[in-house]
Amino acid sequence: MLVRINNIKIPITENQDFKKYLKENYSIHPDSVSSIKVSKKSVDARSKNKMIYFVYSVDAEIENNINIPENQNIQEITNNKYISPETGEMPLKKPPLIAGSGPAGLFCALNLARRGFKPIIAEMGSEISKRKKDVENFRSNGILNPKSNIQFGEGGAGTFSDGKLNTLISDKNNRIEKIYQDFHIFGAPENILYYNKPHIGTDILEIVVKNIRNEIINLGGTFLFDSEITDIEISDSAVKSITLNAGEKIYTDILILATGHSSRNMYFLLKNKGVKLEQKAFSVGLRIEHPQLIINQSQYGKFFSHPALGAADYKLSCRTPDKRAVYTFCMCPGGEVIASASESETVVTNGMSKYLRNLENANSALLVNIDPADFRSDDPVAGIYFQKDIEKKAFMLGGNNYHAPAQYCGSFLGENKKSYFSVKPTYRPGTKISNLKNIFPEYVYESLQYGIKDFGKKIKYFDDNSAFLTAPETRSSSPVRILRTENFESVNTKGLFPAGEGAGYSGGITSSAVDGLKIAEKITETFYPDY
Repeated sequence: MLVRINNIKIPITENQDFKKYLKENYSIHPDSVSSIKVSKKSVDARSKNKMIYFVYSVDAEIENNINIPENQNIQEITNNKYISPETGEMPLKKPPLIAGSGPAGLFCALNLARRGFKPIIAEMGSEISKRKKDVENFRSNGILNPKSNIQFGEGGAGTFSDGKLNTLISDKNNRIEKIYQDFHIFGAPENILYYNKPHIGTDILEIVVKNIRNEIINLGGTFLFDSEITDIEISDSAVKSITLNAGEKIYTDILILATGHSSRNMYFLLKNKGVKLEQKAFSVGLRIEHPQLIINQSQYGKFFSHPALGAADYKLSCRTPDKRAVYTFCMCPGGEVIASASESETVVTNGMSKYLRNLENANSALLVNIDPADFRSDDPVAGIYFQKDIEKKAFMLGGNNYHAPAQYCGSFLGENKKSYFSVKPTYRPGTKISNLKNIFPEYVYESLQYGIKDFGKKIKYFDDNSAFLTAPETRSSSPVRILRTENFESVNTKGLFPAGEGAGYSGGITSSAVDGLKIAEKITETFYPDY
């Protein structure tokens, strides 16, 4: 009998002994338990100055003749894992084409390939090895490659973040579990299968991405790097072909658009082709840096240096008096702020951590919600112009050399309190001390001030004078949604399947990968009716 036992709390100072716990709490003798596997692990630090606990859910195989006590924390489970079918030969005369190799594109391609389709993946950016060099050249020398950078290239924007996999979407069909299993199969650490907030790390994710690419190729797929789609032929409201930047024309009846939230040229192309788009809310703000030690002390209390605990994180939110949301996003423990521009003469920031999260600083986006009403335009791509205005102002304020405008928190808040620490900024090519009020609309600036002060009440020293602010962060999500039906197809263009963050239907690696998987399922159902 397989049972799941939830809410197992073990002090971080004690050894992990689940059989002992089951005997003491549920009178289940160790000899009756043949195997135990952790299915979930999280940290409970609510009583951080008394004791911090690891909280587990475990799956235990127990002899059938054992009486299991009735308890809300124990439930029998059945094997209902997600199954990827192999369906044989491709049923299409023309292979499906996937634009973009971020998580939505990769997992759509992987699962189409497993089902017998032979997808073509056209990626505007470069393969991961070359992309890394382009990213480092920009960070070290301020030389931007607009087609291969933090936003564009193999693996998508998430490759240069933290590889965070936590998500808030529901998972009735075990798709998330399947995504995590695939990540692990292709090189991610095993703990992503059970950590409450799993992350892969930028340094490992680049290996995983390459392994997924190789598996797709082994299954008959094809990758075209440095290949931007410059035209989409649409006739009788259906996709007929695409044209690449080198002039190559590829005929296809199925085009999966997984181009990411920064593919502005694609949005403009779709608008000109008459594909239905709409404005979408998103957020803008900045990156805030503190010493990781300060965050550890605040979150873990007297246990801040315990070896069982890694770098602490946080997640904060509030609403201003005028009901505008302010929140932290993509918090990177032991990480660095990174240069994320994808267009010339603009500045964009993001955050990144490697797997060990062992650098000196913690950083997080501090964002303010932007509603389409703020655009003051009916143009479906008005949000892009809103973003670009901030990014161009930041470029000029930073000195016209891709240095980011920055400000110490005390100056930003107009305060001059005692500082309890110092911060060495991590953004490269560099920062220039500036007045960040000059790049944001007044309501964004004032909302950021309100949020920092509010969060200072929740995390000690969050609003310290020496906390370092680097701006702007404008690419938290897409400002445009490509309208689609319940079958994931464009509402007015047959054969066009908008996918992932760039389509406006996901946020983050896991939800984007799940979206790509769902589209692969829908295409399979269409061409393999018995699936």
